[in-house]
This record gives sequence, C-alpha cells and structure tokens, in this order.
Amino acid sequence: MLYLILIAVLLVIIYFLVMNLPAFGAAPKGKRLERIKQSKLYKNKQFRNISHTPSITEGYSTMKVTYDFVLGKKHPLLKPLKNIPAIHTDLKSIGKDQDVFIWLGHSSYYLQTDGVSFLVDPVLSLYGSPFKYFNKAFKGSDLFKPEDIPDLDYLVITHDHFDHLDYPTVKSIKNRTSKAIVPLGAGAHLERWGYAEENLIEEEWGAQVLLKNNLKITFTPARHFSGRKIKQNNTLWTSYVLETPTKKIFLGGDSGYDSHFKTIGEQFGPFDYAILENGQYDEAWRYIHALPEDVIQAAVDLKAQHSIPVHSSKFALALHPWNEPLQKVTGLGTEKGLSILTPMIGEVVDMKRTHHQFSNWWED
Repeated sequence: MLYLILIAVLLVIIYFLVMNLPAFGAAPKGKRLERIKQSKLYKNKQFRNISHTPSITEGYSTMKVTYDFVLGKKHPLLKPLKNIPAIHTDLKSIGKDQDVFIWLGHSSYYLQTDGVSFLVDPVLSLYGSPFKYFNKAFKGSDLFKPEDIPDLDYLVITHDHFDHLDYPTVKSIKNRTSKAIVPLGAGAHLERWGYAEENLIEEEWGAQVLLKNNLKITFTPARHFSGRKIKQNNTLWTSYVLETPTKKIFLGGDSGYDSHFKTIGEQFGPFDYAILENGQYDEAWRYIHALPEDVIQAAVDLKAQHSIPVHSSKFALALHPWNEPLQKVTGLGTEKGLSILTPMIGEVVDMKRTHHQFSNWWED
C-alpha cells in the first residue's frame, strides 16, 4: 500500500513539473483573469461557443474515438510516401510594395499587404507538440525555420493549441516582432515567454483595432476550444477580419461550421481572400473541425472571391489520408464554381492578381 501511495505522489510531482515547463505557457491571472471574468463569452469558468459544441459528435463515443486514434489500423497514406514538395522563398527579400500570401505548412503563413507584414499561427519547429519525437512534421514540410522570418509588424495567433502556438518559434522571433495580436487570455503565454504587455493586442470577439498604414483588424467568432493543459477553454479562440485600403481578408483559425460564417459574410463581406482551415477532421469531431464540404459552405457564406485551404500537409492529427483534404476541397470547390487556391508550401500567391493557377502537387 505504501508503494502505491509513493508511486501516486511521484506521478503527481512529475505531472506538475512537466506542466510547469515553458512550452505549456501560463494560465491567465491578475488583471487578465479579472478582465476574462467580465467577458460575456465567459460562463462557468470557461469560454463558450455561440452554439452548443460537444467535443464528440452524437453517435460516437470518446472511448471508441480514442481507441481508433491510438490503436486502430491506420490508412497507408496517413503520412506521405515521399517528401512534401516545397519552395524556399526568401521572405526577407520581399519588397514592402508586394502583397503576398505564403503558406509555411499546416496553419502557418506569412502575409504582407499594404506595406504591413503578418505571421499567422507559426509552427516552424520539427514537432507540433510540447515534446520532441511526438507529432513530427512530414519530410519536406519543415522547410521554413524561425530564422527565415523577417522583422514583423504583427504576429497573429488564433488560439493556443500546440499546432498553432509553438513555443520555440514564438520565443525565437520575439525580438523581430513589433506587436502580437492574440485572443483574450492567450497573452499570458506570450508574457511568460518574454513578450511585453504593451506589445500585446489582446481582445475578444467584436473588438476592432486600428493597425499600421490604416489597416483594421476585427476579432470575430470561431467554433472551437482552447487549452495547453488539462484545464480547457480558459483562453479564447478567434478568427479575424483584416480590412486594408485595398482588400478584405478573412483569417479563419480552427473552426467547426456554424452560423458565424454567414454572419461575418453579411457584416464584412465580400472578401477578396478567405484563409480557411481544411484538414485534421473527422465526422466524430465535426463540431470543432470543419469537414471539406463545410469549408466550401463557409467560403460561400463569407462571399469569398478566393479561398485558400490550410491546416494540412504537415502533421497527421487525424486518421484521413494526408492528401485527402486538398483532393476533396478542390473537387467540391470546382463543383460549386469557386476559386480554391492551392499553392505549395513556400509558393508565392500574388494578392494583387485576380486570376491564379496552381498545380495539383499533392497528386504527384
């Protein structure tokens, strides 16, 4: 009996030591926590979605989903059989007069428009997790490193999951980042990692903030969840509407489908570009990760002239074949007559152009 107690105590100690590692960030406290408690989005000690959002779809069980993910038979194309094709564009050489979107793999991308630079949800480590040797990037998809990132006007974070907010990357680029835009509560992580409070733009849904060069960003809803530890939803998740003197861009973030896409489209649309999460989905968690047909409907709701699917082709976080998201969303987009842009990692999308053409590189 004594041995069991000692083992239990040891496990508790190990847990608290691990959870205190820098990669796990920090929980909101003090003024930040008081501000969170005043939010209309915060109820019963956690942030809520607009609609009821169970983590598992009706008809599925958590036990079965966990078993399939951990011990179930995997699809032979869960991971690519050869390197992901990619182009190593020199981000530091891009002129300020260029308006570009450059996908860096998974949900990470570099965006420059109207002379202002943004880096969104950067995960430029080899692993999309707090631990090495777990959730390793596909070969070829890890072409870009933190040192490739130029001086930034704005770092933009949609939520605090490890595959969107990467401690080594965010820590590495701190001295090259002027301001960080984060949803309410997530600033606690960045402050622990050395970011000054005055350099954080930390808001909740509905907030509008003026940026450099007469740009404006609005924090808009998403249907997801948050958390880097066992306690979840103590930080907010968000999408963004970026309005510039020349264009409107929707920055999606992780989200299941819901009415918010139509509401955002009616209030802010039409959009020149909508960057939408498409990948790492399953019927069992469609409320929190959009299926390809949901992505297409979101593009329609947003009135997007062009849509760019991200959240695929770097990590295996679901059980579908690695290239299925791009196969399905392009096929469905063609049926609907939509413009779905599918650049390779590192391939430049010139946002001043109205017509774009990219290869089906995932079929090679």
